[in-house]
Amino acid sequence: MAFFIQAHQADSRSNNRKNQPPTQAFVRGDVRDGVHLEVRDFLQVLKRAAAFLETKKQTRKDSTDRVFVPQISLKTKTDDCLGWAARDTSGVLSPYKFSRRPLGSDDVSIKITHCGVCYADVIWSRNIFGDSKYPVVPGHEIAGIVKEVGSNVQHFKVGDHVGVGTYVNSCRDCEYCKDGLEIHCEKGMVSTFNGIDEDGTVTKGGYSSHIVVLERYCFKIPNDYPLASAAPLLCAGITVYTPMVRHNMNQPGKSLGVIGLGGLGHMAVKFGKAFGLRVTVFSTSISKKEEALNLLGADKFVVSSDQEQMKSLSRSLDFIVDAASGDHPFDPYMSLLKVAGVYVLVGAPSEVKFRPIHLLHGMRTMSGSVTGGTKVTQEMIEFCSANKIYPQIEVIPIQYANEAIERLIKRDVKYRFVLDVENTLK
Repeated sequence: MAFFIQAHQADSRSNNRKNQPPTQAFVRGDVRDGVHLEVRDFLQVLKRAAAFLETKKQTRKDSTDRVFVPQISLKTKTDDCLGWAARDTSGVLSPYKFSRRPLGSDDVSIKITHCGVCYADVIWSRNIFGDSKYPVVPGHEIAGIVKEVGSNVQHFKVGDHVGVGTYVNSCRDCEYCKDGLEIHCEKGMVSTFNGIDEDGTVTKGGYSSHIVVLERYCFKIPNDYPLASAAPLLCAGITVYTPMVRHNMNQPGKSLGVIGLGGLGHMAVKFGKAFGLRVTVFSTSISKKEEALNLLGADKFVVSSDQEQMKSLSRSLDFIVDAASGDHPFDPYMSLLKVAGVYVLVGAPSEVKFRPIHLLHGMRTMSGSVTGGTKVTQEMIEFCSANKIYPQIEVIPIQYANEAIERLIKRDVKYRFVLDVENTLK
């Protein structure tokens, strides 16, 4: 862990930095080699370092019982990252210039080429959960190219294709982190955007020109896999892949039901077919039938409001992946599971209600899942590359981000928007 002292070159630009008080409001230290240290910033860094030592000295020790001490490094930070940010609860995104942390020894600096548009971007841009930290730079489906690596980085080199998902840090000490399940870190993972990193700064996501991330939370993307297609794998893809492999939904010949044909649901169909499953798509809209069968390759399409169709499938499914976020009944779907069938919820309705008898009499399992740990995420990327699994995407310029958000809310996308950051962020 490193705490960085903010510094800047002693030139005329130092008086024109955005989002800071006038120069005279700062107490300045001596000039050393043409660099001014802001004393106020320096004291804040020391306070954070002291607080960190106090809370961590008993828990983060190496084999010789030495305390891991954060390093205070003198590096220049400049407002060199371009992005799009929401400034308030309206969620309206507009150009924004900010600083990324200096490259650390374990960091990978990534030029972002593409970023998927996820409903999480709506949630925190508009403060739906009440914890948004403005300005919010959204985006946690990030794909790009390595432009620089720290001295300790072993698995990436300049020019590699790389991805970043929903989190960029975790404690790295708990049993879940040690088992590659960092998303379930006991002390809380650090979200890729709108999170608080270990140095106290607010994380900013992939609607931006570049990002600096610890090597551990970066994923290799094969050079022959399109970066635009790779971006949605880092949230939508891994969210359904994780529970499917955990619950052994990769057994050829078994039957899978997919509820909700959106960003997550369409990936569940693609994975199901790649695993050799017989896939049935459930939707409230008959308009999705042709795409489900002909574009995505599902074996059957059922309008869930048609009671006769639903009854005909009683106890016919081994697995169900429920990717519907809107409120919907659960009992009709639970009755479709075979004995010992598994129902996995990856959507986020406001409540889940079903009769316990569906679990008790059928030995059925109801489970939930979010994204995935680092091990299974890398596995998924390699699986997609080997089996030529590509999300259905609509590549858009970043200037279209606000319209894309509105269309996403209306479910008017097939099936994932991907921002062309490299060619449109200027």
